[in-house]
Amino acid sequence: MSTTTQHPTSFSPRDLELKLKAARLVDPAESLPTPPSSNSSGSASPPEHGEEYEESYFLRSFEECVAIYDDPSRSKSESLALLSDEEVILLSERGKVAVYALEKLFGMDELERAVRIRRAIVSRASDTKSLENSSIPFEDYDYSRVLGACCENVIGFVPVPLGIAGPLQIDGTMYPIPMATAEGTLVASTSRGCKALNAGGGVSTVLTHDAMTRGPAIDFPSAVQAGRAKVWVDSEEGHAVIKAAFESTSRFAKLQSLKTAIAGRTLYVRFATSTGDAMGMNMISKGTEKALETMKEYFPSMVVLALSGNYCTDKKPAAINWIEGRGKSIVAEAIVPGKVVTGVLKTTVEALCNLNIKKNLIGSAMAGSIGGFNAHASNILTAIFLATGQDPAQNVESSMCMTLMEPINDGEDLLMTVTMPCIEVGTVGGGTVLGPQQGVLEMLGIKGAHAKQPGQNAQTLARIIASAVMAGELSLLSALAAGHLIRAHMAHNRSQVNTPAASVPVTPGPAPRP
Repeated sequence: MSTTTQHPTSFSPRDLELKLKAARLVDPAESLPTPPSSNSSGSASPPEHGEEYEESYFLRSFEECVAIYDDPSRSKSESLALLSDEEVILLSERGKVAVYALEKLFGMDELERAVRIRRAIVSRASDTKSLENSSIPFEDYDYSRVLGACCENVIGFVPVPLGIAGPLQIDGTMYPIPMATAEGTLVASTSRGCKALNAGGGVSTVLTHDAMTRGPAIDFPSAVQAGRAKVWVDSEEGHAVIKAAFESTSRFAKLQSLKTAIAGRTLYVRFATSTGDAMGMNMISKGTEKALETMKEYFPSMVVLALSGNYCTDKKPAAINWIEGRGKSIVAEAIVPGKVVTGVLKTTVEALCNLNIKKNLIGSAMAGSIGGFNAHASNILTAIFLATGQDPAQNVESSMCMTLMEPINDGEDLLMTVTMPCIEVGTVGGGTVLGPQQGVLEMLGIKGAHAKQPGQNAQTLARIIASAVMAGELSLLSALAAGHLIRAHMAHNRSQVNTPAASVPVTPGPAPRP
């Protein structure tokens, strides 16, 4: 009986080298081919006869990659083009390439590759290591619109479902209402409100104010000097000097007013200006900075603590915004026929008005609300903000809203208004430069700056938002009122009118003694 002797597998130095290199390879199919060897300039050498071509996917050493990257005869983007993704990742992990600077290093033609590599770097440094192969999309996106404008350290984008409510007739024109949201029923509910408002002739709007604000905090050595500065700013001379300096920074920035206040030795000045079709924060900040430089010539001891001293007020609830307004101040009005209230909204004018008073007015007052006298204005406004490229953080003050309802025509019909003094929107700049958001603005006919009347596109967007908020308010309040009526009818009798109890209930208190 013969036996076969098993000899241990032997490896040549060449085999060992190949296996070690293969172990360093993460995903050959996804990695760009790397030349098996290179000369001092980093150019690839063709494989010798019989050489395994798979070796072209192996990583070069860190030293080799550094030599290619640092070659002074090429630009950084040209050097990176000679390296595979894995080799660029190696350079980054060793501190040679800054993760935040990938787009700048790769150049405008390789922005997606920069995002892909950053995803890998971030993923491998995290605990979960899931980002690199996650469902977060990053391909086929125009990152040139993002770079230097909308976001840094980009790893992809997050799609949000986009729905259309309406259309809604606003000032005689029918508009679809674009809403980017992940809240189910919101679009459908707003559409129901649009239907009811259209039945009464649509919505009419009034623009009562249009001015973005910035409120710097300025320190002085004493309260006396701060007081002198306040008097000067409030004077005709001071106002004229500041206005001239402010308006020298932009042909669109027109200073409308200056409001001053003092706390101790700190002076606060609230600049208010029109900003054309831009939301205007950058524009007004530039103008304010120039105005403060000029003011310092008159008051050399003043110190600008912050260009934004929270007297603006931006992205925070504040009574000054509610009272003075910020951005676009809109009042929207509509009449809803009684038959629509009962037929479409399944409630009554009386029930709606009662609920609005008890919930939106008294309930909000009991809570100490500032500008929160509404049911869910933020829901509709934020969805439109996301769809049209607005700053979503500004929903804090922009969604300040008072919803009012009253019966008219002997109680037969409903008169409804929403008052929104702080809608901060623009149709140029910020997120409006992104392709999908531009597409939404184009659908509304308000993309970019208005050709003949600067500011009109942004004002139209504010009118659309206020009107859509009214539709959302009407639908939700009707659903709440209808729910109350249904419970009342079930508890009593569907044929009986819902009336107060005939007797007054006993006030709770200690039980009487026997």
